[in-house]
Amino acid sequence: MSQTESPRKPLEVRCPSCGEMHLYSTDNPYRPFCSKGCKAIDLGAWASEEYRFEAKPNRDELLEDLTDDPGH
Repeated sequence: MSQTESPRKPLEVRCPSCGEMHLYSTDNPYRPFCSKGCKAIDLGAWASEEYRFEAKPNRDELLEDLTDDPGH
């Protein structure tokens, strides 16, 4: 290492689940989470639809809804 280069500081990130700071490393198979438990908590939130993306229906979906409605 030359005199102008400085050693790389390990990257620390906040776990999206528990908020704790931890080293972001390829050695951690659960990254960006700090642990298997935090990764499972996040997956459970997606599975229970706690997290959602808003999506606007497209024209075909709207037409399909109209034709499937037995009241019309």
